[in-house]
Amino acid sequence: MDVILLERVEKLGNIGDVVKVKDGFARNFLLPNKKALRSNEANRKVFEKNRERIVADNAARRGEAETEAKTIDGITVTLIRQASNTGQLYGSVAVRDLIDALEAEGHKVSKSAIVLNKPIKAIGLYEVKVSLHPEVSVTIKVNVARSPEEAEMQAQGVDVMAAMFEKDEAGFVEAYDPNAEPGATAEVSSDEPEQAEG
Repeated sequence: MDVILLERVEKLGNIGDVVKVKDGFARNFLLPNKKALRSNEANRKVFEKNRERIVADNAARRGEAETEAKTIDGITVTLIRQASNTGQLYGSVAVRDLIDALEAEGHKVSKSAIVLNKPIKAIGLYEVKVSLHPEVSVTIKVNVARSPEEAEMQAQGVDVMAAMFEKDEAGFVEAYDPNAEPGATAEVSSDEPEQAEG
C-alpha cells in the first residue's frame, strides 16, 4: 500500500514522502496513529493544501521535545528491585516502571516514547532510548539494584556481581591443627581427659 507520511517515521521517510509499506503496517499502525494517509489523488490534494500547517505543527512539537530533551538527556534513574544471589530480578523492569520513575523526578514522558527493546531482567546499568519526537531522541541511564548502597556502588562503576563473588571466594577458612586426628574438629579435642562413667 502506498501512503503519504504526515510525520517522520524512522527507517521509512520524512513528512510528505510517498512510501510503499505492507498493508498490515499501514492499517494497524500508520493510519490509526495519524502518521500517514492513503496515497490517492484526493489525499494528495488535501496534504498539499495543508502541508504548511502540518510542517509548522511538526516544528512546534519538535521545539517542545528539544526543550524537554535538555532536561532528560543523560539522567540516571535508580530502581530498587528484589533479585536472586545471581542478580536475576524476580520479575522484570518494564516501560511502566521507567515512566513512574521519570514522573517521580518531574519528567512527563508518554509510554510510546520509551524504546525498550527487551525487558530488563537483571541488576546492572542499562542505557534506554527515549524518543520524545520522531526527530528528537535522548538516552537515559537506568540503574537497577537491590539496595540504595548497591545502586551507589554501581553508579561509581563497581561491578556488584563480580565483587560479591570475589568476597565469597575468600570465604571462611578454618584453622588447621596439624596434631589433630583426621576428621576431628576443634570442639571434640579438649585438654581435660574424659572421665569414664561408671
